[in-house]
Amino acid sequence: MKKIQTLLTTALIACAGLSQAAPVFWTDWQGDDLDPGVGFQAQGVITTTTSSVTVTYTNARGVGFYQPAGGIDYYTNVGSGTSPYESSTVDNRPTGTDIIALQFAGTQTLQFSQAIANPVFAYVSLNGNGYGFDQDFDILSYDDPATGHACGYWGCGTSYKNVVDLGGGVFQYQLLGTGEPHGALRFKGSFDTVHWNSLSNEYWNGFTVGVQGTAIEVFGVPEPTGLALTGLALLAAAGIRRRRS
Repeated sequence: MKKIQTLLTTALIACAGLSQAAPVFWTDWQGDDLDPGVGFQAQGVITTTTSSVTVTYTNARGVGFYQPAGGIDYYTNVGSGTSPYESSTVDNRPTGTDIIALQFAGTQTLQFSQAIANPVFAYVSLNGNGYGFDQDFDILSYDDPATGHACGYWGCGTSYKNVVDLGGGVFQYQLLGTGEPHGALRFKGSFDTVHWNSLSNEYWNGFTVGVQGTAIEVFGVPEPTGLALTGLALLAAAGIRRRRS
């Protein structure tokens, strides 16, 4: 009983942290392609208030281009309004010009050197493509003037989520859109790995990733990776009800 109550308390504290707006620490992508073959691998560093987290991105099919320094800032917006990447949850758009631009359908992976909290995924020019993630997410913002957000670098669009039941209790959480979407989504909880599929070939659509902090910084304890803590709270609550009955 005490163990379940402790688990529930920890989960509820973490869930409370999900609703708080906070600055995002964005990845500083560095170096060149580390894959000597046709694939692509790059590393970057996220520097939080107390930690340095290494981020490794892997794509077996390669990418459109990689911009770890200099070049065009594709996170700027067109016209007046709030940045497509900022919201009541995210205080700051991606810093610098770092971007990984995709062009092929297929699976790719982000690996973090330690568990991180509430990762934010910023996407650029999703036109004609979509992403299928292995984790649920919330769309935080996109370039819709009706909501006060300015158009992104390549124009305006809409974004929405579609959940696909793959069977066997496995789901794919798809980010789709119309027009020329630029925006940000957030995975809730603690993770050290995120997998997703680009759903079509399209040159090009790009991204970067940031975090609100490490799991220890945000949640106070090293949370289980890859698990949404809201679900953990519900499971713990259910366990308490069963024990009392």
